[in-house]
Amino acid sequence: MMQIVNATIHTPGRVIPRGSVVVEGSRIVAVGPAGEVPAAAGAATINAGGMTLVPGFIDLQINGAFGHDFTESPGSIWRVAEGLPRYGVTAFLPTIITSPLDRVKAGLQAITGGRPNDFRGATPLGIHAEGPFLNQKKKGAHNQQYLRPPAPGAVGDWSPDAGMRLVTMAPELPGALDVIGALASRGVVVSTGHSMATYDEAVAGFDAGARYGTHLFNAMPSLGHRDPGLPGALLSDDRMTVGFIADGVHTHRSIIALVWRMLGPKRMSLVTDAMAALGMPPGTHRLGDYDVIVDATSCRLADGTLAGSILELDQALRNLIEITGCTLGEALETMTTTPAKLLGLEGERGRIAPGYTADMVLLSSDLRVQTTIASGEIVYAA
Repeated sequence: MMQIVNATIHTPGRVIPRGSVVVEGSRIVAVGPAGEVPAAAGAATINAGGMTLVPGFIDLQINGAFGHDFTESPGSIWRVAEGLPRYGVTAFLPTIITSPLDRVKAGLQAITGGRPNDFRGATPLGIHAEGPFLNQKKKGAHNQQYLRPPAPGAVGDWSPDAGMRLVTMAPELPGALDVIGALASRGVVVSTGHSMATYDEAVAGFDAGARYGTHLFNAMPSLGHRDPGLPGALLSDDRMTVGFIADGVHTHRSIIALVWRMLGPKRMSLVTDAMAALGMPPGTHRLGDYDVIVDATSCRLADGTLAGSILELDQALRNLIEITGCTLGEALETMTTTPAKLLGLEGERGRIAPGYTADMVLLSSDLRVQTTIASGEIVYAA
């Protein structure tokens, strides 16, 4: 048993000054002001010293980190998971980009095989398959050799129970609407992305069951006032949650502020799209089949194409607050309750509340990660 005392608790919809939290096993059992939460006899106590306690962060798109690329080595998922809590990440979707389908299968097997002995880290919630059903005109850093049209047989066993949580695909491709419907009916979140879809083609994908958009503005046509295309459809349709990389590289800072005003915390999902170079020095790193040149701020193929990022999710939180002027509580929603709701994990993750998984992060006054707790265990301490 664990108790955290003397914390300013920020959980979406509620702020508790001088709050206390009691954890038993992997679950939160009590939350409230200090005087309302009885001391837990025999519990290990963490005195937060007035620091801010927030829910653990959820990243829906991360390709690797610490020198490991999930597409090249799906077995590295658990090793990366051990390091992600330094950024406040307590749950994530390891993302496998366009590749032979046996790579995706290997990723699913890594997830469903269960956590290794003595594992301590962030929880992989399932695979995000970014491809191979993408439009070759917007392939970005994906290998065209492995692109293929959507077909029910290719996704026949993809479901949350089999480890598949999210699939990015281009809704305008022949056969895409049937595959979107099939995946959505099984509880897999379908995302539109790497696409040349017109506005009408995008809306048809939403009508078929797609509910997410992958890295808004990137790997899709530009937003036009007469031809809004996929970006316009994503921004204007309240059914859609929109993934966004708030690093100031993938989109201009002014666009981050504009999109925030349009979407707000309920529809914006901050992601990193980080690749193997996250947590590593600049140099050449791998993303799928390609070498990526990484400097202090960006990751690019030799031709200049952006190829993932080195964005840390806690930095994305700070960026959003600094650029938009939003509150900490609003920014937190984009990486806690909003992704949890998208994945159907409401009541399970994304809040500091009784019955929820004990995923929490202690932040300093400048919103730097000091301590991360995942499933009731301290998995990172600065």
